[in-house]
Amino acid sequence: MSMSIAAEAVTSSGTFALGRWRVHRAGFGAMQLAGDGVFGPPRDRAEALAVLRQAVADGVDHIDTADYYGPGVVNDLIREALQPYPSGLAIVSKVAARRDDTGAVLPYDEPDQLRQGIEDNLAGLGVDRLAAVNLRLADDAVPDRRFDAQLAAMIRARDDGLVDGIGLSNISLDHLLRAVELTDIVCVQNLFNLTHRRSLAVLRECERRQIAFVPYCPLGWPRTERDRILADPHVVAVAARHGAAPAQVALAWLLGLASNVLLIPGTRTRTHLAENLGAGSVRLDRESMRELTELRPE
Repeated sequence: MSMSIAAEAVTSSGTFALGRWRVHRAGFGAMQLAGDGVFGPPRDRAEALAVLRQAVADGVDHIDTADYYGPGVVNDLIREALQPYPSGLAIVSKVAARRDDTGAVLPYDEPDQLRQGIEDNLAGLGVDRLAAVNLRLADDAVPDRRFDAQLAAMIRARDDGLVDGIGLSNISLDHLLRAVELTDIVCVQNLFNLTHRRSLAVLRECERRQIAFVPYCPLGWPRTERDRILADPHVVAVAARHGAAPAQVALAWLLGLASNVLLIPGTRTRTHLAENLGAGSVRLDRESMRELTELRPE
């Protein structure tokens, strides 16, 4: 299969499998509900709770979180806002990092620490089992014996009934190919957006294997990159033609790449939540997909 991005639109609505779960393709990433730098309490706790409740009321059935968001802050918000959880709500978390008292992100990725991370998520969310947990790898990780040991810890947690499915985050194609030799993988969460496409080969391999691909920072990160994407003349022009906001167009482009793409854009406000969820109804034609695809990636 070619690793190029086809300039054709696929159906951007509907659902896709997340292991044994089937979720709408527009979900919600809860990271931004914590304070600045994903550390400490939210700027507006009442609005954070309202965003979560509105997301579920609007049909979101896939929420992405992590115990180290805050730390503990985001999971506490989810529990307070949504318990008792709807039966069809898939909560996905990730492990392999922790925060210190200054907010620094530190590795927490030894096999026993991964197990503890999963248990911390369960306790914080007030659940016995998660739809999936992503093993998030360090930037310089390679698929070696250490990776195999980490994956073995995730497999044990799944076999012990703590999670329904195993996911991977921040991985290379080699990681994915090694992992699927050892176990079933239900999702991959990598950085991917209009200007950052280094994981295209991973996306296409996931598509071939019918594994959910979940792009994080789908509108760009940091804020300067996001602003650059949303102000790009091509993005603005496509948005104008479709009567949509630039952010909706950037998200719709991701949905149009492949049917296994699941979105988890995050926000702190109900206004932006409505805009993000509206991306699922934006249908980009072939010309719009081509124009956006031809933007110069990083």
